[in-house]
This record gives sequence, C-alpha cells and structure tokens, in this order.
Amino acid sequence: MMMDAVLTLEDGTIFRGKAFGARTSLCGEVCFNTSMTGYQEILTDPSYKAQIVTMTCPLIGNYGVNKVDIESYKPHLSGFVVRELSPIVSNWRADTDLDTYLKENGIPGIEGIDTRALTKRLRVEGAMNGFLSTEDISNTDAVEKAKNWPGLAGVDYVKEVTHQKAFVWDEDDEQSADFRLVNDNEKGDPRTASQPLPDADINIVALDFGMKYNILRRLRQNGFRTHVLPANTSADAIKSLNPQGVFLSNGPGDPSAVEYAVKTARSLMDHGYPMFGICLGHQILGQAMGGTTFKMKFGHRGGNQPVKDLDTGLVEITSQNHGFALDASSMGSDIEVDKINLNDQTVEGLRHKTKPMFSVQYHPEASPGPHDSSPLFARFRETIGSKGS
Repeated sequence: MMMDAVLTLEDGTIFRGKAFGARTSLCGEVCFNTSMTGYQEILTDPSYKAQIVTMTCPLIGNYGVNKVDIESYKPHLSGFVVRELSPIVSNWRADTDLDTYLKENGIPGIEGIDTRALTKRLRVEGAMNGFLSTEDISNTDAVEKAKNWPGLAGVDYVKEVTHQKAFVWDEDDEQSADFRLVNDNEKGDPRTASQPLPDADINIVALDFGMKYNILRRLRQNGFRTHVLPANTSADAIKSLNPQGVFLSNGPGDPSAVEYAVKTARSLMDHGYPMFGICLGHQILGQAMGGTTFKMKFGHRGGNQPVKDLDTGLVEITSQNHGFALDASSMGSDIEVDKINLNDQTVEGLRHKTKPMFSVQYHPEASPGPHDSSPLFARFRETIGSKGS
C-alpha cells in the first residue's frame, strides 16, 4: 500500500500526493528541470545538493536505473517530485527501479501532484524553500518546516560533496570510453562496449567542487590525464604537481560562499596556468577575475537552453543546471563575455583577453542533454597547446 506524502513551499502552498523512495523528511530549495530524459544523471549530479527537484516531464522512471550512468558516488539532492512514477521498468540496461534506488539512498519522492501548477508557481514567484515528507505530518507543521529552512544563499555545500581524497581518474582506461552498441556476433556486455581512447598525453589538475563523472570521461576522451583534487586544495599544492592546465568543476550552492576556491583560482591565474571552468567553476573563475554573482529568479535547469556565441553568431542548445549567475556589468575590461543566454541574456561564457583561460555556465559533457558544446574540451586542449608553443 502506498503511503501519503506532502510537499510544502515557504509561501504556504501545499501539495499532497503518494510517497515513493525513502520514508523520511527533508528540506531543500524547490526547483524544476525540463529535461525529457536523464533523471538518473540529474539525481546523481552533486550540483543538486540541498534541492528538491521537480521533473516537468509527466512520466518518470520507465527505463529504470543502471550502475553505469551515475554522475557521482551517490545522489545528493533532498527530494524528487514527479507527476507519475512509471509502474513498469522496461530497458535492457536497467539494474533496478527508481523507487528502490531512492530507498537505498535515503531520498524521499512524491508523485501524483500537479507538477505543471508547481512549475508555473516557481516561474512566477521564483524558486522557494520547501519541505518534502513521506512520513506522517500535518500541513501546518510541514509549512513551518519550509518557512524555517535557511536556504542556499551564503551556504558552502561544496565541502559536503567534494571527494575528500585526491585521485587520478580512470588510470586503467576502463570507465571513460564512448559507449557503443555491439554487433550480434560480438561477445561481451553491450552496456560496457566502448570506442578506443587516445593517449593521455596532457596532465591537468581538476578541482572537484562537485564534479560530474561525465566531465572526467570527456576530459579523458580528449587525451587528458586528470588529477582530481578536493575543493579546498591550496594553490601551492596544485603548483607542486606541475600541471599543464587546471580545470574548475561544477558544484552546488552559492558561488560567493566558496571564497577559498576564488582565492585559489586567483593565485593560479597569476601563475598563468591555462584554465577552463564549467558551471560553478565558471562562477569561481569569474569572481577570481573580479566579477560578482547574483541569485536568479528560478535558474536554468534542463537540456534545452539556447546559448549564442557572440563571435560566430551560432546558437548552441545546451544542458544547464544553476541558480546563480555572473553579473556582466561587474566584469573588468580585460574580461570578455563571449556567450549569452538567448532567453534572458545572462552570461553563459567568458574569456580573458590576454591569459589562456575561459569558462562556460552550461554543461558541455551533456549528461543528460544535447552534444552541441562537446568541442569545448578540444578547445581546452588547444588552449594548453598554444600556451606551450
């Protein structure tokens, strides 16, 4: 028998539905994601730490969950909201179903609510603090829980999701190759069949602020040997590894709350390392260059965000997940904004005019999402190559 669940917002809005996942209660910022597929990648994206994610696609869970497509060592979000949880799992790659996966990881879910009404409310009023419970609780108490949660602003969630120990990604080349289907006459597990990888001939450091594994896969596919370091690693420790370049990863929360990362990035900038930042890494690099950030009304989350390249005029359809952005007016004269979002004109990319560094707000690793932006990893390689020539 399915249990009741409740989702409340800080403005007093109440949604009652059916529970799935873990039997627990958690607070978080309620947001929405417009991706049609990729819920497993969304669940395991560390950038969703302390967020209750609403999927706008009405049917979720139909292809289950597998062990190959995870984007982190565990899910980090606070709750999951869907219109309808598929009662059937039908996919040859599935290892388990979504309900079981959330139970195993202590994440509560709610289904059967009007996710369209919830999404419209968040678009009009902005992202709000919320409370999701699959336990017995009154509406009054549930609303109070949402109202009393302090929110994301000013909180450093990076320290809770970063890997605590340094490691080299995929030293045996077993996790990074592009997936491919095998022919009927080939042997082996088709879920792990893959294309050959190039030599890993460029050594870089990646600061892990909540890095998605597919970023590491893409870096390896472009010939990088990546040393993954905890978020609080000092600039001196990074320099001691003598990397050819530095990558700044995505991650959760308020970019202004990770001052230690900004300080490290500024020191690395002064040293002249080629640098590439994605999402939170983009915001950290922008702050190191003198810029400031602000909290967006409801953010960009989904696989259909249009980004215009101001150099070429071309438009990329991109995958995004962020609730903060850089203030274009705060950037110095030595910084060039070279990409903007066509929906709201926010900063989507920047580069330094004289130093070998650039960053983007969106996710070129596309997990989930379109592959329009994949060449950015090759651009990083070219940037390192031009620095060394």
